[in-house]
Amino acid sequence: MPSVPPFSRSEKIKDYEAQCRPVRWEETKIRAADGVELALAVGSLAGSKPATSEVQKHVAILYFQGNGGSLPPRLPALSSILKALQRDAPSSTSFTIVGLSYRGFWTSRGRPSERGIGRDADAVIHYAMTDLPASDIQPTNLILWGQSIGAGVATSAAAAIAPARNDATTGNLDSKQQRRSQVSGLLLETPFVSVRAMLTTIYPQKWLPYRYLGPFLRNHWDSRAALKRIASSPISIPKVLILQAANDELVPNTQSLDLEGVCQDLQMEVQRKVVPNALHTEVATKAEGRRAIVNFLRAFG
Repeated sequence: MPSVPPFSRSEKIKDYEAQCRPVRWEETKIRAADGVELALAVGSLAGSKPATSEVQKHVAILYFQGNGGSLPPRLPALSSILKALQRDAPSSTSFTIVGLSYRGFWTSRGRPSERGIGRDADAVIHYAMTDLPASDIQPTNLILWGQSIGAGVATSAAAAIAPARNDATTGNLDSKQQRRSQVSGLLLETPFVSVRAMLTTIYPQKWLPYRYLGPFLRNHWDSRAALKRIASSPISIPKVLILQAANDELVPNTQSLDLEGVCQDLQMEVQRKVVPNALHTEVATKAEGRRAIVNFLRAFG
């Protein structure tokens, strides 16, 4: 399950302000459905918002972090993406990145679990579509960006809000549900297929016990199953970008290849990019990785 290194709870956004300028980040509190208080880092480029009288388009990028650490150290890299996006965007388009601090992480309350983090993800989606300052701008494109275990959070979150085919065909969705269902893109950075798939990939030897622990897992983060549910939904199937670190020391490259194959089998629009010389956490900091992220996100603006 996600882990929190020592002192990461005491990190503050202001410690990274100089590296993030001119992007401004604010810590915002929301609550999950079970009442757990969650911390968000909400970032936008200072002075980039168009006048309210203009025709506007808003792109909300929800960021689901990887296994260890907290949000503040990730903000400089996220800021560089936001600066590049806004640099060439039309004046009527605004971009916002919302980073979710899972329960038990940074200044969020509670203890992490797959079910709990699923509630956290649903809460931040609700915030982005209803309470984010730019949420009244139409149309709003919602992009879910997950890194490592966060990729499993992103796919699971998109699957959780995707309506079942029979709900849509029988007219059981109201306008609010349809709006929440429209995730435009999934950005999966150094993802894995599932926790169980990782076990069998890392420990292929049949004589080792680890590959047989699947039935005993408490957390699954099964992106294969999530993508299948997303693809079966009749409402706007999201585009997918898979970013693979060429020198990933944690996740074998077969995991990205397998996820690409899953998307292709489901007839989802998918790209896979390999970022040269990148370790597991370096994709967004390498020039080629940053370029791939910006190009993918810019297409929604």
